[in-house]
Amino acid sequence: MLFEPADIPMRSSSHLGLHTNAKPSPELDPKHFGFTDADMDTDIYIGGALGLESAPLKKIMAILQQTYCGSHAVEFVHLMDPEQKLWIQKKIEGYVAQKVLSDEERLVVLNQLMDAESLETFINTKHVGAKRLGIDGLEAFIPALHEILRVSSAHGVIDTIMGMAHRGRLNVLCNIMKKPLESIFAEFLGTLQRDGSFDSGDVKYHLGFRAEIDLEGKKMAVFLASNPSHLESIDPVVLGKTRAKQDLKSDEKREEVMAVLVHGDAAFIGQGVVAECFGFSDVQGYTTGGTLHVVINNQIGFTTTPPSSRSSPHCTEVAKIIQAPIFHVNGDDIDAVVFMARLAAEFRHAFKKDVVLDIVGYRRYGNNEGDDPTFTQPKMYQAIKNHPSVRDLYEKTLLEAKLVDEDTLTQLREQREESLKKAYSSAMKGYRVEVDIVHGQNLGLKPDFLLAPENKVCGIQVKDLRSYLQVLTTVPDSLAVHKKLPRLLQARSDMLKTGQNVDWSTAESLAFASLLTAGIPVRLSGQDSVRGTFSQRHAAWIDQKTEEPYIPLNHLSDDQAIFEPLNSPLSEFAILGFEYGYSSANVRALVIWEAQFGDFANGAQIIFDQYISSAEVKWQRVSGLVVLLPHGYEGQGPEHSSARLERFLSLCAENNMIVANCTTPANYFHILRRQSLASFRKPLILMTPKSLLRLPEAVSSLDEFGPDQAFQPVLPDPTAPANKVTRVIICTGKVYYDLLEKRDTRTDVALVRLEQLYPFPGAAVSDALSRYSKNIKIVWCQEEPQNMGAWQYMDRRLEDVLIELNFNQTRPHYAGRDAAAATASGYPAQYTYKQQKLIEQALEG
Repeated sequence: MLFEPADIPMRSSSHLGLHTNAKPSPELDPKHFGFTDADMDTDIYIGGALGLESAPLKKIMAILQQTYCGSHAVEFVHLMDPEQKLWIQKKIEGYVAQKVLSDEERLVVLNQLMDAESLETFINTKHVGAKRLGIDGLEAFIPALHEILRVSSAHGVIDTIMGMAHRGRLNVLCNIMKKPLESIFAEFLGTLQRDGSFDSGDVKYHLGFRAEIDLEGKKMAVFLASNPSHLESIDPVVLGKTRAKQDLKSDEKREEVMAVLVHGDAAFIGQGVVAECFGFSDVQGYTTGGTLHVVINNQIGFTTTPPSSRSSPHCTEVAKIIQAPIFHVNGDDIDAVVFMARLAAEFRHAFKKDVVLDIVGYRRYGNNEGDDPTFTQPKMYQAIKNHPSVRDLYEKTLLEAKLVDEDTLTQLREQREESLKKAYSSAMKGYRVEVDIVHGQNLGLKPDFLLAPENKVCGIQVKDLRSYLQVLTTVPDSLAVHKKLPRLLQARSDMLKTGQNVDWSTAESLAFASLLTAGIPVRLSGQDSVRGTFSQRHAAWIDQKTEEPYIPLNHLSDDQAIFEPLNSPLSEFAILGFEYGYSSANVRALVIWEAQFGDFANGAQIIFDQYISSAEVKWQRVSGLVVLLPHGYEGQGPEHSSARLERFLSLCAENNMIVANCTTPANYFHILRRQSLASFRKPLILMTPKSLLRLPEAVSSLDEFGPDQAFQPVLPDPTAPANKVTRVIICTGKVYYDLLEKRDTRTDVALVRLEQLYPFPGAAVSDALSRYSKNIKIVWCQEEPQNMGAWQYMDRRLEDVLIELNFNQTRPHYAGRDAAAATASGYPAQYTYKQQKLIEQALEG
């Protein structure tokens, strides 16, 4: 069709002198197809398209021009599903002839616009230049969001999880979610008083909120997630929260819980995490049944214009990778904005698929209200200064339609001014809010930010362990397993018979089984995590004839919780953000993200820095997420050796998370159980082994998992006689087994393992060392270079312990690799030499 929108010369705010990447397509000129002026009155058969059997070419072109090239346009020819394309065509090609909004609806929209603009204007008057990151110029977003929520509610949505950056956030909080104006104003005035535990807080335009709103008699719970200034990083977090809510409600049709993501134009095309999130929108285990994306498109990013921020005609091109339709609309045409918002919400409901609403407008002030944009865009901002507001334009439209008069408008303005003044006056006296920590699930969790993990007994009856092992070694008769799998199952059968040699993967399965039978769901995701990167887990047995998976841990009992092992898309940033969001919305479940190698976790550094390590003190959001990071030096080079333990330790403070490096299967079992059975939630960063997965010495007995056993943050040396020891080597992780091998039968060297590094188990370290003479030599040994690993974290902490014990040596000696730029050598011979040297240094130096 001539005007199907392969290119969209949409009449937006070009009259303001804003830049565009859009280039006219020759296919939009009738002459391209051989038509001349003489053909304009020729009647052409179009077979029901546009609602017409036939029409003159002039009329066809006029309808198409209005439908696709006016103040709104839809990109949908890239969709491969003909049903979806036809749905959109039927909805929009008759739009021009319709009276889209009733008189009553237009008056409602007017009030929404007046609410939006009056709030921004009032704050700007009271706090000139204060950073509020207002919606000025794109106030149409507020009625659009109202319409999205209204339509979605009518279709059965009862929970909406929202993520958005700072632009317009305060307006959403006040005018959509009805957060008390006094609370917002008190933040500007500095009179906000917070009840509850210690928290460091965040700026007002980062804070989230939860509210129940009324939509034409129906209630909807709306949660706006807190987020940092790292644009778009909230996207996967919101999707994870949404999926968790759907799972909690057994909303398999994705009809009750919906995600709404609000983007800026520059960030939408500029931040790669957006594409990552689109990439798993229809992937099993991650889909949320369609996310509704709204782009607040002010056609500029801080000072950067579209030609400098992207190569595509529109900022929304990224959505085409999943064939999402894109509804573009001019933010000055309020009726069209509301209509397009309605269609976007209806499309999401009809097809359970992502959809994008691109509201194109402008930013009346600079990137923040204290910034002067005329340094870089003088012509644009002169035009914007002279341009009437969205509210003014809509008031004029309704005056011309005789739906309102000037007296009514004046009265409506005065009412809002009075309401804002009253709330501001009240806020000046102070406004108190309670810190709210755990939402949605009354699990008896302790609301205290500074809690350290309890070392509670987490063991279980050995008879239960044996029953789990029985399930884990039983193959259904109808299942054709891989020829190598029986070897693994035989090893587990031997564990069942002897109670000995429980390895790492079996201990993990036993921990999962014990939680599942207690009604605690377990979700494990990561790249190749179902089988395991090192072919150790085999969470699903694949039928060699049908390729159907069989998951033994889902066959423990009739009333067990669900075990969900997932191979994730090849992403770190978005997937870790998703799992963090999932864990924060379902605090009962054990949620685990596993990196393929710990080295690759830094692809998700923003999630670690801005969410996992700090969300609790900034936003009072808790998470019990477990992060498994394969770590250890085995000669595999600088990309497959280090999870950057030092970086996680540098993030630790205020008992914000747990960092551990277990060396026994039993301790791994107990720390996983402790994570779910604790009376509060903290993220757990766990260095996990590679070579230890099959090391004969790295095993445990079933008795070590028993009912009187617990996680041990420090493992003293069980063999070296205290009265003969002259040297104590303290270490963490896999290097212990290298030291153990070289120590051999020596009795003068004790090896003490730190299994938990943060919170630092000072009392347990002190207890482990107190049995030895005060004249002994204390050595800290690590595989990592001196500027990495745990050394810089441990040095002063061990010093405190040694001083407290009155040891002659008050600081530990260092044994390990020299400082280095890369984490490890890529040359096998060099690796072997340096590994031997550091072991010798620890034992002899």
